[in-house]
Amino acid sequence: MSRRPNIVFLEEWLRSKCGDTSKFSPRSSSSSSARAIIQAWAELRDSLQHLSFGNHHLQSLKTLVNSQTSLHVADPQAKLLLSILSSSSISLPYDSYPLFFRLLYIWVRKSFRPTSDIIHSAVEVLSKLFSAQVDSRNSPFFLSEGILLLGAFSFVPSLSERPKTVCLDLCARLLIEEYRILGSFTELVPDVLAGIGYALSSSLTVHYLSILDTLFEIWAKEDGPQGGISHGLIILYLMDWVMSNLINFQFLDKIRAFSKETFETSKENYVPFAVFMAAAGVFSAINRSVSSGKKLETVSRVGASAVVRMEALATDLISRPLIFDNPGNDPKNRLLLQCVPLALARIGSFPVHASLFVCLALALLTEIFPLPHLYSSFSLGGLKINAIKEHLVNILFKEAGTITGIFCNQYVLVDEENKNIVENLVWKFCQDIYSGHRQVAMLLKGKEDELLQSLEKIAESAFLMVVFFALAVTKHRLDLKFTQEMQLKTSLNILVSFSCVEYFRHVRLSEYMDTIRKVVATVKENESACTSFVQSMPSYVNLTNGPDFTANQKTKYIWSMDNVQTARILFYLRVIPTCVEQLPSPVFKNLVASTMFLYMEHPNGKVVRASHSLFVAFISFGKESDKNDRVSLKEQLVFYYIQRSLLGFPGITPFEGMASGVVGMVRHLPAGSPALFYCIHSLVEKADKLCAEVVNHEADAWKKWQGEPEPCKKLLELLLRLIFLVDIQVLPDFMKLLAQLVTKLPKDAKDLVLNELHSQVAESDDVVRKPILVSWLQSLSYLCTKATHQNETSSSVRITANL
Repeated sequence: MSRRPNIVFLEEWLRSKCGDTSKFSPRSSSSSSARAIIQAWAELRDSLQHLSFGNHHLQSLKTLVNSQTSLHVADPQAKLLLSILSSSSISLPYDSYPLFFRLLYIWVRKSFRPTSDIIHSAVEVLSKLFSAQVDSRNSPFFLSEGILLLGAFSFVPSLSERPKTVCLDLCARLLIEEYRILGSFTELVPDVLAGIGYALSSSLTVHYLSILDTLFEIWAKEDGPQGGISHGLIILYLMDWVMSNLINFQFLDKIRAFSKETFETSKENYVPFAVFMAAAGVFSAINRSVSSGKKLETVSRVGASAVVRMEALATDLISRPLIFDNPGNDPKNRLLLQCVPLALARIGSFPVHASLFVCLALALLTEIFPLPHLYSSFSLGGLKINAIKEHLVNILFKEAGTITGIFCNQYVLVDEENKNIVENLVWKFCQDIYSGHRQVAMLLKGKEDELLQSLEKIAESAFLMVVFFALAVTKHRLDLKFTQEMQLKTSLNILVSFSCVEYFRHVRLSEYMDTIRKVVATVKENESACTSFVQSMPSYVNLTNGPDFTANQKTKYIWSMDNVQTARILFYLRVIPTCVEQLPSPVFKNLVASTMFLYMEHPNGKVVRASHSLFVAFISFGKESDKNDRVSLKEQLVFYYIQRSLLGFPGITPFEGMASGVVGMVRHLPAGSPALFYCIHSLVEKADKLCAEVVNHEADAWKKWQGEPEPCKKLLELLLRLIFLVDIQVLPDFMKLLAQLVTKLPKDAKDLVLNELHSQVAESDDVVRKPILVSWLQSLSYLCTKATHQNETSSSVRITANL
C-alpha cells in the first residue's frame, strides 16, 4: 500500500496542509546548540534537586521545546520531567505545564518503543493535574497540549488497555467541557484535532463515538471555533491519516462504526463542511488502499458510503435557492461550497457526480472568481482593497488552475442536462463581468489604480477558466452526434462570451485560438448564425452614449476611453471578416458599418487597423444572391470610407490599413464605378496637398527615398501601384491626375517617381495596359523636363491637353 510519509508530529503536518500559514503558522523551532540543550537539562535536574523552579528553569524548558525538530528525549529525561511535575514541593507556574507536556509528547512520538511504565506514571500525573482543575483559561496551551499528549499516549500500540482508557476518558471529557477555548484561540485547532486524530486511531473503541461527535459538532456550538476552509483542510488530512491507520491496523470494527455514524446516519448536529471534508479524507485513504491491492470488502463499502455522503451534501447545497445569485446570504452554505473544490483538488481521481460538478461551477463563479459580487459591492461603496488582496492570497484562488482542470474533466463525463445548466451559468458570468468591470474600470482608472489592478488579477484568472471550459465545450458539442442547431448555438455562445472577456486576455494562449478557429468554422458558413453574432454586438447608440451608470457622473463619457468596451469591439472587428461573406447587405449596413467607421477614429492603432481590415473584407466578398444590393452598398460606403480615411491621414488613419482598403476597392468595385473615380480623385488631391506642404517646409525632404517615407511619399507609392490595378475605364482620368501631380514636384522627386514608373512599366506583363502606359510615360517624362524651365502651373494646364 502507498503509505503516508512517517509523520512524527501530526499537528505540524496538519498545519502544513491547511493552506493558511497566517492562521496556523508552524511552531517556532530553532536549532539550539548541543551545549545549550545539555545546559537546559542540567538546569532542570538542578530544579528537582533543590525543589525550586524559577524563571531560568522556565527558559530552559523553552530552549528544549524550541528545538523539538532535532531534540531527542530519552527515558531518563522523561522520568525527570515527570518527577518535577509530580513533586508537591515544587510550585510550577501555569506557563510551564504546556512545556512539560510538549517535551513528553516529543518523547513518546520519537521513541521507537516508549516504555510503558513511564507512560503509566505520566498518565497518573496527568489525571491528578486535570482532576485538580487547573484553570485552562489562564493557560489555553494547557488544554491543547494536554489533549495532544493524551491522544498520543492512547495511540501507542504497546500500551496496555487501562492507561489507554484513562487517556481516552480524560480526552473526551476535556473536549466536551473545554471546547470554548478553541473559539478564542483558533491557532490551537491543529493541536486539538491532532489529539483527536491520535485518539480515533487508538486500538480501543471506548469514547470513540463521543470523540467523533465532538469533531463534527464543535463547529456549530456557541462560542466554539468558527469554521473556515483552513479548518476544512485540516479535517480532510486528519481523517485521511486516521483512516490509513485504521486500515493498516485492520481495526474493522472502528471503520464500520465510523462509516455508520458519519456517512450512513444523518445527524442534525453534524456540521456539513466537516462531514464533507472528512468523507473526502476517508475516500482518499481508501482509494490508496484499494489501488495498492488491499481490497478489503469493508473498506470498499466505506469508500462508497463516503462518496454517497459527499454527493448528498452537494445535492442538498445546490437545491437551496439563490445560492448563485446571492452567495453571501448563508455563511454555512458558502463554507461548504468553498470546501467542495478544495476537497476534489486534494483527493485526485474521483467519481463524477452531477451535484458535485454543479458545485464546482458555482464555487468557481461565486467563490474563486467572485467578480459579480465584488462589482455589486463597489456600487454599494463596500469594495475595499484589503478584501481583494486577501482573496488573492486565499488558498482557493491560488488553486484556481487545478480546480479548473478538474471542472473541465468532469464536464466531459457529466450528463447533458447538467452540462447545459453549467454552460449557461458560465456564459452569463462572462456577460456579468463585462458589464461590471466596464463600470468599475471607468470609475477607478486614475483614481484607485491599485484596487483596479487587484480586481483585474482575479479577472485574468477567470478569463483562463472561461477559455479552458469553452475548449472542453467545443470538443464535446461540435460533433456530428449533435444537431447543427446545437452546434451553432454553442459556437455563438462561446464567441459572445469571448468578446466579453477579451479585455482580460494578456497572454498568447493556443487554447484560446484553437477554440475560436473551431467555433468560427461552424458559424461562418451559416447566414443566420453570422447575423446572430453581429446582432450580439453593442449598438452604435450604446457605444457612443455609454452605460446607464454614467448618466449621474460629472465626467462626460468618452467612448474611446472605455477600454473594456473597446476590447470587446476589437474582438468583433477581428471575427466578423471571417463570416462577412454570409452577411446580408442590410445587416452589414445597419449593424456593422457605423461601428466600423466609428472605430476608424479610435486612438488605438490596432483597433483602427482592424476596422480597415473589416472594410477590406466587406469590399472583397459578397453573397451571390445579394449581388446587386452588395454592389450598391459597397459604392455607398466607399465615398464615406475614403473621406474618413483621408481626413485622419496622417495621424489616426494607419497608412497600411488605408492602402489595403483602397486596393480592395480598386480590385472589387465594378468597372467604371463612380465611387472608384471619386476615390482616385480624392487620393491625388490629398497627395498634392501633402507634397506641397513638404516642398514649402523641407527643401531637402526628397533626398531620401529610402527609410521611413513622408506621408506624401507613401501616397505617391500607393498611386504608382494603383496605375497597374485600376480598370481601363478609369485609367485615362487617373493618368491625367497623376501627371498633374508629378509635374508639380521638385526635380529630385520627379526623377524618383519617373524612375520608379519606368521600372514598373518595364516589368509589367499586362499586354493591354503596358502600351498605354509606355506612351503616357514618354509624354510625362517630356513634360516633366519642360516643367523645370517653365512655370509649373502653366505646364500642368498643358499636360491635361497633351494627355
